[in-house]
Amino acid sequence: MLDSLRFVGTQVLVLFIILAAGFCCRKLRLLAEEAVKGLTNLMLYLITPCMMLKAFQQPYDPGLLRGFLISAGAAAGFYGLEIGLAKLLLRDKNDARRRVEHFGAVFPNCGYMALPLLQSLWGSEAVLYGAAFNAAHTVFLWTYGLSLMSSGKEKISLRKALVNPGTVSVVLGLVLFFGSVKLPALLATPIDYLAALNAPVPMLIIGFYLAALDPKAVLRSGGEFLMLALRLLIVPALAMGALWLCGVRGVLLITNVVCLAAPVATMCTMFATKYDVDPTLSAGMVAASTVLSILTMTLVVGFATYIS
Repeated sequence: MLDSLRFVGTQVLVLFIILAAGFCCRKLRLLAEEAVKGLTNLMLYLITPCMMLKAFQQPYDPGLLRGFLISAGAAAGFYGLEIGLAKLLLRDKNDARRRVEHFGAVFPNCGYMALPLLQSLWGSEAVLYGAAFNAAHTVFLWTYGLSLMSSGKEKISLRKALVNPGTVSVVLGLVLFFGSVKLPALLATPIDYLAALNAPVPMLIIGFYLAALDPKAVLRSGGEFLMLALRLLIVPALAMGALWLCGVRGVLLITNVVCLAAPVATMCTMFATKYDVDPTLSAGMVAASTVLSILTMTLVVGFATYIS
């Protein structure tokens, strides 16, 4: 058990050292806001799709396909569970706060936080399963999440849910995977180089925004503590138990737990800002959950590694 915790904790700490570098970059004015926005677009439209394509660059294997489908199905089921728990337990009388807390409890940062960890510790197989989880995440984010944060004013966009850099790269990757198509070195090598940036770049971005946070904006009510408990501990633990009882083991179990144990999705702040739903609170929730996840992800994922 201690070896598992040390194994996961070391890599989580490495990622947070990079996060600290991003924090320092803002404090020392080495990075400007516009530059970080450019890095965010680079992550969304180039680096993450390259990492997805790299994960699918392996010969077709029915076992991997089965794991991919299980991960996608499990993600959909767990999102249903999270939505139900959030509606049952998070009932703040302030509508804006309730929506932010609800969104934070439901949506993890399974792209920026989970995928770099999966790539660093368990390689392409874990990223492939993580891609399945992220595909389900994207659909729920641009349907249920959009409706929640816009208070029903924004029309649900199936086009955004299904046609975006994440899902398009997954579909293209699946085509290559089914055909056992190996990209030529002229394409594969730059894709590998760009995919390798998926670990450091998002940590720098998160650290940059943490440096601007007002500590007074964090943890102002019991609902926020409960939301953080749901996001970081309760849901990952329930998912781990459910998967284990269903006979899921190994990298497949660990991947789903890593994705669900990630802190609050950064899209919480983006949506809150766009629809004026207490953006200060949303930034605080993203920051608090990110900092706390240094400990919680180490414990939860370390235990998942041990039992699997």
